[in-house]
Amino acid sequence: MKMRPKDLRKRLMVKFKGEEGLDYGGVAREWLYLLSHEMLNPYYGLFQYSRESDYTLQINPDSGVNPEHLSYFHFVGRIIGMAIFHGHYIDGGFTLPLYKQLLGKPISLDDMESVDPDLHRSLIWILENDITGILDNSFCVEQDSFGALQTHELKPNGSDIPVTEDNKKEYVKLYVQWRFLHGIEAQFLSLQKGLQEIIPPHLLRPFDEKELELMVTGLGKIDIDDWKAHTRLKHCTPDSTVVKWFWRAVESFDDERRARLLQFVTGSSRVPLQGFKALQGSTGAAGPRLFTIHQIDASTDNLPKAHTCFNRIDIPPYENYEKLLEKLTCAVEETCGFAVE
Repeated sequence: MKMRPKDLRKRLMVKFKGEEGLDYGGVAREWLYLLSHEMLNPYYGLFQYSRESDYTLQINPDSGVNPEHLSYFHFVGRIIGMAIFHGHYIDGGFTLPLYKQLLGKPISLDDMESVDPDLHRSLIWILENDITGILDNSFCVEQDSFGALQTHELKPNGSDIPVTEDNKKEYVKLYVQWRFLHGIEAQFLSLQKGLQEIIPPHLLRPFDEKELELMVTGLGKIDIDDWKAHTRLKHCTPDSTVVKWFWRAVESFDDERRARLLQFVTGSSRVPLQGFKALQGSTGAAGPRLFTIHQIDASTDNLPKAHTCFNRIDIPPYENYEKLLEKLTCAVEETCGFAVE
């Protein structure tokens, strides 16, 4: 990646070793997909999943174990920029707050909800309640790093400053800043520098974080055969009418609606790198929790209901395919902006 940025904006021509054929775009697209699949893999330590039930990525604070990690983040930033510039997508997506930071937009407490809902609830509780005589916190936080618990001060001498009703807003603000920036400032700046070398900041400024996410990852291709092969059935069988109609509906959906359906049922529009067999629930249970179709004894006037903790969708015994399609579509589309019921 020692090439000049302007050269990386030229048309991509990729040829795999040992393979014949001209690149009319498809080979470059596959190359970016395969490259990003590897460079974003949490196994290599540059990135980590934001939480077990969500397969979006965030910068790993411990990436510094690799002395060359900053050059790798710069490389990743350039690859992301190349993908955007050439109209291709990468395999894997980041948290919305990270996209927001790449755009130079300020981070707020609301951004915490998507990456650490428990911490978000705790901080909201602090703001909305009188903590006098209840909270015994100081302006410092603890973080696990390679099995060792480390204490970090949110401000100078923070360990000696108690959190009170008068200063709790400052505490929450500093905590949010620490959560998104502590230990990753250098990595983030290297990533951002690589991106901006290919796509100047003024060209990205009109977009918000959700639009940037779509430019980077697209909506994602969902492998229906893999989905079917790793789906659990409850109170129904592969030959049950409701199951056949469900898959018929899925096959009729475009990529966006399939992603919305997956978001509705699992809480994430993304599939882990290992495929549907590696879907995790959000209950903290060890091991995978497969996508589940559950036929329930309920009124067919009801919409299908999702249980994101269990990756399960409850479907009443609709009288015909048209009604199932209508109800399923309505349930999925009524979730606002991929929100989860």
